[in-house]
Amino acid sequence: MLVYGRNVAKEILKNNKIVKKIILQKDFSDKEIISLIEKRNIKVEYLDKKEFSRFDKFSHQGIILDIEDFCYTDYSLFFNEDNAKVVILDHIEDPHNLGAIIRTCEAAGITGVIIPRNRSVDVNSTVMKTSAGALENVKIAQVTNLVHVIGELKENGFWIVGTAMHSDTDYRDIDYTGKIALVIGNEGKGMSKAVTEECDFVAKIPMYGKINSLNASVAAGIMIYEMISLDK
Repeated sequence: MLVYGRNVAKEILKNNKIVKKIILQKDFSDKEIISLIEKRNIKVEYLDKKEFSRFDKFSHQGIILDIEDFCYTDYSLFFNEDNAKVVILDHIEDPHNLGAIIRTCEAAGITGVIIPRNRSVDVNSTVMKTSAGALENVKIAQVTNLVHVIGELKENGFWIVGTAMHSDTDYRDIDYTGKIALVIGNEGKGMSKAVTEECDFVAKIPMYGKINSLNASVAAGIMIYEMISLDK
């Protein structure tokens, strides 16, 4: 998998993730990254600005890393953590939203993230770039059946909190102590009916302006920080 950008590169190089090759623009001058590359003795290919231009749509900042595909986590690892806080993404399709949510999860110290295998964006180079390197520090599980996994979470002591615009429950009125799994729905359709039926609570974020909805990553950020507020 090719990943782009200086922040991502720094996190990958610092975490000793396997890097197959690095492509640098000839005038690349970030001393910290160059030092990390030299310490790890990684093969570097240099391209001039004209040759590098074919990657311009990726906002590469003069550096590209060829790394192994992302390694997903076994979600059962989340079961045994006291007061675990997990985020479930119900078919998020925009890689920028996924990357932004992962960045928030890392900042908030979330236990892990669960995404479905089908009809959902995978962890790719855009997600990696948008997460600004946070992806290297977040456990993400990819599963076949969200409803089945939610059932297992319940069996292991989790309360399931969903999100919907038309709920009567204010998100600030829910008790988030203990093990909580927060569900963020699809950008356009929200949570699926099957997932909604499995939720113990469904919360809304009140809208006071003329716009009646929030971007999925913004809504996730508000909910995530409310969820962890009693633990910090």
